[in-house]
Amino acid sequence: MAEKAITWLKLHRSFSPDQPFLMYWAPGAAHGPHHVFPEWAKKYQGKFDQGWDKLRKEVFARQKQLGWIPADAKLTERAETMEAWDDIPDSQREFQLRLMELFAGFVEHTDAQVGKLVDYLEQTGQRENTMIIYIWGDNGSSAEGQKGSISELLAQNQIPNTIEQQLEALKGLGGLDALGGPLTDNMYHASWAWAGSTPFRYTKLVASHFGGTRNPLVISWPKGIKPDKRPRSQFYHVNDIAPTIYDLLDITPPKVVNGFAQDPIDGVSMTASFADTDAPENKPVQYFDNNGSRGIYKDGWYACTFGPLIPWVNAQPGLAEWDSAKDVWELYNLREDFSQANDLATKHPEKLAELKKLFLEQARENKVFPIGAGIWLRLHPEDVITSPYRSWVFDETTTRMPEFTAPGLGKKSNTVTIELECGKDASGVLYALGGAGGGLTCYMDDGYLVFEYNLMIVQRFIAKSKEKLTAGKHTIVVDTSLKSPRPGSPADIVLTVDGKEVARTTAKMTVPAAFTASESFDVGVDLGSTVSREYYKRRPFRFNGKIQKVRVALK
Repeated sequence: MAEKAITWLKLHRSFSPDQPFLMYWAPGAAHGPHHVFPEWAKKYQGKFDQGWDKLRKEVFARQKQLGWIPADAKLTERAETMEAWDDIPDSQREFQLRLMELFAGFVEHTDAQVGKLVDYLEQTGQRENTMIIYIWGDNGSSAEGQKGSISELLAQNQIPNTIEQQLEALKGLGGLDALGGPLTDNMYHASWAWAGSTPFRYTKLVASHFGGTRNPLVISWPKGIKPDKRPRSQFYHVNDIAPTIYDLLDITPPKVVNGFAQDPIDGVSMTASFADTDAPENKPVQYFDNNGSRGIYKDGWYACTFGPLIPWVNAQPGLAEWDSAKDVWELYNLREDFSQANDLATKHPEKLAELKKLFLEQARENKVFPIGAGIWLRLHPEDVITSPYRSWVFDETTTRMPEFTAPGLGKKSNTVTIELECGKDASGVLYALGGAGGGLTCYMDDGYLVFEYNLMIVQRFIAKSKEKLTAGKHTIVVDTSLKSPRPGSPADIVLTVDGKEVARTTAKMTVPAAFTASESFDVGVDLGSTVSREYYKRRPFRFNGKIQKVRVALK
């Protein structure tokens, strides 16, 4: 991405050297999964052996020493539902440490790419009058790895699993050395995320406390901002970035764009804080909402409620019984309590009532209702956005079709009919959906027909023909029948060639929502990460025969 960005800057300089530029550069880091070259993770080997509880205390001490948090800030406690480092068995610690080392390497590698961009601006004399707005983080550190994960979407699909089960599956990929590479979609333990959100209480997906929402922001503009080492304490939000740019460039935001009336801008300009550390705060109100966890800020006060979802709990029970009207709210004076350590709800009930009323007003104005709508898909993954079609015809031109627009082959009863012509000992992918972290694939290997259902690495269900297909034209049918309409139901999968059954298997569980957030459906090849480890070293394992058509029909 850094190289592409530099190329874009070079082209801009060539074609429009007298014109300003605006670049929005958003890498995948430090969002999961955590992939990085081994040499970057190796730098951090042994750096976290003390565990997350001690690490958090060490980070807190450094934050105070460097003056990045107030001297009177308090270190909040770990949630009772979150594991302590002492809870982790010795047999699992190497796994947990490796996950954190990979995350750290991932972070440093990303920062190094940002450095390449800055260096280029320096080398070309553009740095002096270029403003860099550098926001770092993933909404607050992410707890979606739960107890540590080799496949990121185990959490979103609420698939029950154990670390022992994951470690056993990892053995088939090469053990710990496979973590961080193309065969896994690993995420670190939620307690590492908690340590990464020091001194705040919680993590990403929790809107009530700043461990889930607060990110570092650095703004650098050599020509316009004199740097100093004092952090700014004014309360700002991501919706203040655009108003700040408009203010600096003296641009009046358009009321209509391409014929569409624009919503009012909620944010404010941060420019006063550039030169004045103690500039008066100018953002009066900001609401927060995520999966029913919610909060409201006004003039230094913050009211919030945790909500129903505990992001670090696997396959959490009880979500269907949640009633938002029964949620318990907390109250904090952020100007005296930086880390939300002292709940003032019982001391100032009138202030809490005022802010709860304000939240409802903001929610209505910003179309937040119904509260906790994100919980619905966790309870009803069958309602996830899907294609409106019931049947399709594909051929070898179909590649990189995003999973959410592709047929739901992994979670719905369906029939796939493949018309092909192959030679003797044919090999290659006929079709594939998903990637290494989870997916399904139908392929030929040295003449044999194979189907694999990869349930997020932790379980694999494979059917393989006993005999090779002869050279010539064939009609292959893959018939998938879920045993019940409920999400995650087991499924019978039957392979036939020219009307004769050649193999079958039963997937003991199917994916309730989605295999991945970024992989795709491909015909005749498996692009991206490979669904099956069996042909990983032969990727993208393009079929060496001819596929006339692939017909897909949902039952």
